[in-house]
Amino acid sequence: MITRRHLIASAAAATAGASLIRPFAAMAQNLTGDIYALDGTDTLSIHPISHASFVMTTPAGVIYVDPVGGGALYEALPAPDAILITHHHGDHFDPDTLAALTQRAGGPVPMITNPTVHEQLDPEVGAAATAMENGQNAELLGLPIEAIPAYNFTEERLQYHPKGRDNGYIIEVGGKRVYIAGDTEDTDEMKALEDIDIAFVPFNMPYTMTEAQAATGVGGFAPGVVYPYHYNDSDLDLFESLLSEQDVPTDVVRGTWYS
Repeated sequence: MITRRHLIASAAAATAGASLIRPFAAMAQNLTGDIYALDGTDTLSIHPISHASFVMTTPAGVIYVDPVGGGALYEALPAPDAILITHHHGDHFDPDTLAALTQRAGGPVPMITNPTVHEQLDPEVGAAATAMENGQNAELLGLPIEAIPAYNFTEERLQYHPKGRDNGYIIEVGGKRVYIAGDTEDTDEMKALEDIDIAFVPFNMPYTMTEAQAATGVGGFAPGVVYPYHYNDSDLDLFESLLSEQDVPTDVVRGTWYS
């Protein structure tokens, strides 16, 4: 398993073909983010924001994922060219934040949501929005995207995320496949994923899953890199330790969630 310590030590190798370039000092100073090499000379950058919100800068445009917290939280980053929303809970879907971002972008931006969120969108904000159901395929900014089921199956958690309602997403960017899990447990659908380069996986109780479930889920599909997110006070060290026991080639990246 490649550890974060190994990545820091080998950062100088990034220009020699390594897929992950980790500009830690720059990230802290100007929100450069974590930069990943794509096909050709293109790059993908990941900007963790807070909890389950983050921004991806891609060759096709800037994609906001589950933006909440108010428009001011995103002022240091470019305006969105597109928005992804996994489900309607307030830590993933905030109409006021969407309104502020839409205004900053100069009008409605392409948006993909699950059907529940789509029904709740303000017509002006959601004028360019598309609803996707589990298993459907579409494009966002010309990038292929698939809606992955995100749900609870443990009996005492069924009330939070019932099967069939909420989305995770796989989006393909320049030869990389990025999996955004949303709120879910370690479902069979998650563990059956293939060829995932970058993954965002939640764990916090009682809403999603335990550290052990998260490690089992990630171990099942063995992405190149996993960002733990939506973890609140969960034990990241425990998650990383349990994942390392599965002997999968996955790097755990503890993103700098700067708010």
